[in-house]
Parts: sequence; C-alpha cells; structure tokens
Amino acid sequence: MNEVYITSSGTFLPNKAISNEKIDTFLGRINGKESRVKDRILNQNGIKSRYYAINEKQETTHSNAQLAVHAVEDALKKSSLRSSDVELLCTGTTQGDLPIPGFASMVHANLDFNRCEVASFQSVCASGIMALKNAYAQIKSNEKTNAICVGSELASRLFKASRFEAQEADSLPFDAEFLRWMLSDGAGAFVLQNKKNEHGISLKIDWIDLKSHANEFPACMYLGKTDNMNETEKTWLDYPSYEEASKAGAINLKQDTRLLNKVIQTGIAHYFELIDQGKIAKDSIDWLCCHYSSEVFKAPIKELMLKGGAAITDEKWFSNLSTKGNTGAASIFIMLDELMYSGKLKLGDKILCMVPESGRFITSFMQLTVSGNIDGNKKSYPLREIKAPELIIDKNETSEWLIRNLTQVWIDFETGLLKTPIIKKIHDGKLSLSDYKLLLTDLRQQVIDGSQWISRAASNIDIELFDLRSAFIKHTATEHKDYQMLERNFEALGENIDLIRAGNKNIGTIALTSFMFQQASKPNPIDLLGAMFIIEGIGKRLADYWGNMIKKQLSLKDNQVSFFIYHGVADENHFHNLEKALNHPEMNMEMAKKIVKTAKVTAKLYKMQLEELGNY
Repeated sequence: MNEVYITSSGTFLPNKAISNEKIDTFLGRINGKESRVKDRILNQNGIKSRYYAINEKQETTHSNAQLAVHAVEDALKKSSLRSSDVELLCTGTTQGDLPIPGFASMVHANLDFNRCEVASFQSVCASGIMALKNAYAQIKSNEKTNAICVGSELASRLFKASRFEAQEADSLPFDAEFLRWMLSDGAGAFVLQNKKNEHGISLKIDWIDLKSHANEFPACMYLGKTDNMNETEKTWLDYPSYEEASKAGAINLKQDTRLLNKVIQTGIAHYFELIDQGKIAKDSIDWLCCHYSSEVFKAPIKELMLKGGAAITDEKWFSNLSTKGNTGAASIFIMLDELMYSGKLKLGDKILCMVPESGRFITSFMQLTVSGNIDGNKKSYPLREIKAPELIIDKNETSEWLIRNLTQVWIDFETGLLKTPIIKKIHDGKLSLSDYKLLLTDLRQQVIDGSQWISRAASNIDIELFDLRSAFIKHTATEHKDYQMLERNFEALGENIDLIRAGNKNIGTIALTSFMFQQASKPNPIDLLGAMFIIEGIGKRLADYWGNMIKKQLSLKDNQVSFFIYHGVADENHFHNLEKALNHPEMNMEMAKKIVKTAKVTAKLYKMQLEELGNY
C-alpha cells in the first residue's frame, strides 16, 4: 500500500473581500427592506468578511466551475506535477452550475488536462472530504499515482433579492433567511501524490473516516422541498412547472436550525468512536482544523470534548472562518491551504480535520502528518531585466533594421519563456529533481539533432557563399558533442545513461527539429542564422543563469549541471561566429527579413518544446 501525500494546495476567492456592512449591496434587500435577523445572525457566526462571485448588480462574475479551475491552477503552480500528467480529478460541491452533466466534467473541460478519470461528489460540506477519500483510496491502492481534489461553492446566487421578490414574498421565513447571512463563495484544491515533495513540506494523509447518519435524522439543510419532516412531500421536480415550485419556496435553500445541536452531538460522538478505535490520540494532536459554520458552535463542541475527557486546548485550534467565510465543501481546503503555507507547521505535527455536514447528518474526520523538509521551502530568484543578446555587426541600414527586429523577437521570446511551467519553477525555486531530469532528457533529443541540421544546411550553401558555409561548418564542429555532456549530467544524477539515450522527442521537439531540417534542405538556407541567433542566444544569455539557479536550489555539483554552465561561456564564442556571418557582404534586406522570420518561428517552437516536456 502506498503512502498518500498532499503535496501542494491552492485557493481561489472571487473578487474583493466583502464586509458585513456591504452584504446588502451584493445580495440586495428584499423589497427594499432591511432584514430583521441579519445583525443577530452575523453577530453569532463571527464572520467579518467573505467573498462573492456576484457583483453589486447581482450578476454572476464567475461560474462555480471557474472557481474550481482557478483553485486547481493555483495548486498546480506550487507543484512539481504537470497538468498533462494528472490521472484523476475529484470534485466536491453542494450545487454545480448545471444539474447535468457532473461537476467534475465541467471543471475538467476548462483545465489543460489530458484525458483522465473524473469523479463528481455532490453533498454539502462533506462532499470535499468524499472527493479526498476517493483520491486517497485510489492512490493508496496503487491504482493511481496522483490526483487533483477540489472543493468549490457558489452559494451567493441562491440568495439574490430578485429571486425572492419573483416569488412575491413579502419576507422570508427564518429557515430560508438564516443561510443568506452564513454562506459565501470560494474554492480550494489539493494535489495528491504517492510521494512527498522533494523540497518543502507535504501533508501525509494518515486516514479519512466518514459516516452518514441519514438513517437516524431528517434533512437539516435542504433545497427542493418545503417540509423537511415530510418524507412523502413532492419535490421541486414534481410541481406542474418550475415557476410553481419557485413560488412555493421549494427551490429556496433552507436550514432547520432546531437540529443543529444534534449535528454537533453526532460529530463529537464520532470523535470519541475514533479515539476508542485508536485512530485519534488526542494528546498527539498539534492542530485541529474544525469546520464549524458559526463561532456560536465552537463552545458546545469544546464543552462536549471536555466532558468526554478528550478536550483539545485552544491554542491548537485553527480556523479562518472570520476572514474567509463559510464556503461549505471548500472550507477545509481553504483552511488547510492557509495553515500549510503559514510557516507555523513543524515536521511530525499531527493535524486533525473535523468536517460535519448538516445536510442530512454526515460526520467526517481526517488526520494528517507534516512530513518533508521545512527548511526546503525554496526562495524565489529575482527576475532579470529582459534584453536581447548584444549583436556587434557593421552599421548600415540593413544591419540596423536586422538588429532592431531580432531584438524585438528576442524580447517576445524571453518574455514568453518566463511563463512556461519549467522556467517559472526554476525562477520560483520550485524545481524538483524529477523536473530537472525530464528537462535534460527532452533537451538531449533536440540537441543531438543540432549538428545534423547545421551540417545539412552547410552542404546546401553555394560555393559562392564560401564564408557563410564555413560559418555553418564551424558551428557544427562545436555542437556535435553537446548531447554527450547532457548524457553525462544525467548519469551524474545517479540515472542509467541508457534511459536518456532511449528517450523520445516531445511534440515540441518534433516540431522544432522538423522545421530546422526542412529549412536546412532548401538551397542556400542563410535564414537559419535567425535560428542560430535564438539557440546561441539562449546559451549566451540564459544557460549559465538557469544552470546556477538549478545548481543552488537542488544542491547539485558542477558535473550535474555542466551542460548549462559550459554554454554560458562557450556560446559567447559561438555568438562571435554568428556576428561574422551576419557581416557577410552579400547580406541584404531580403535576406535579413528571412532571417528575422526564421528567428521568430524558432523562438515559438523552442518555447513549445519547453511547454511540452514529457508530452510524447
């Protein structure tokens, strides 16, 4: 059985934080009237600010799926897992944007994932834990090596004043108005893997335990009917029309507050069961992340724990309810995200998560252990000013035009490189050793072809352009052994050299080398000087800089990064050969334009090669 780790997390809270005083501005006042219970509910729940995915005109600014997508993207930015390698997507929400299809499908459609397994869990607060349990079980049993789990909620659009006014309601019953001042919007996501982070902390999932008590209690939080005690009452789909269901209040979200104490009691009973089973050792708990919907419930939870002899002291409780609001299925994700990156965790800390659901009484618990390397959280590296490698060539109208345009091509190229996942990880200090090995493997497949297309280009240059042919041949002589340096770096990392030799070209490399060979096969392919400007420019300006960042953050030796360090020096000399070629007396504006176009295409395809690492 595999261990399962939360290796990164992310959140998305839409728009700006909204204070208690501004809630009415977004939800609207029903028939223009002030609520008689709002202040009392807000005073009890302790929420000071929250986030809504609607604006002051009560228009939706983000779909629920979009909230989830943004949270997933935030989690993946902090992860070594590439989006193209995600094997499983599990989602939890109270209500997706559409009744059909499933919420996970809608989220998957908006992510840059490949085909993967999806699982949609619809409940209330516990749906996020259901999603986690599914992913945990699949990785634990070795069916998957990784998964993305996301909890997301968009409750605010259910509470717009216009909805209730359309029902011709003069005021709302308490069970319908209560949640209007309790719930808000947001999403949180976790990356789960079968191995912990190579640097930085991970949260090992020790166990997840979830129980339904629906056989014992009626619905407590519900939508689709008007009487939670009447099991035979028709549902919103059984009315003659949706309009009649709406006017009857059947599509209003309601909470039977008389049952909420039972939810607390049931949750604490489950807590004591887990102690009896030996899953929870209360003295070993360092943090309690308890999802309670209102501060008013914290005291009775603590009282019941104390009475049972298993109290958890105040300083171990962690919650961000007051600042992030009650986001239902997303709450535990958003809470753990803040704790995970707070700097407060120590290796070996035990985190107990408690997520009760009032829907029809579900209680759930999860225990995590902090593992990895606290000191391994890497610092980011400052971004340098973007500028093109300097070209020193004779000044004339053609050369000045050429330098201006190649400079712009380079600036666009380097700007784009900084947005590619692998380069962003290098600059953010988030590169893993497996990322670096993949980079070496994929670069090797491109570099080994470099001398071949240059040789082909040289063979197709007319004797009348002997000086240019010589420039290409000299370039071939310096390039043809570079791939061996990549192989030695890979082997110095403890890997079998046969693995990198047997590697495949990724789809970006195929596009890049195919273009190079196509151009090299044409008569007098002088335009490939533009390709050389990009490739040698990487060596002159970026290779040594990247190599040193990689070396520092992965604590590598010189013989493990020598390909990059070498090119930072060697390509300075290669660049001088390029400058000589560009100074050729036959250079004219037509040729210059072809060189710029080829530089532009090469830049696009080289960036694509880095974006498609591992995509074969």
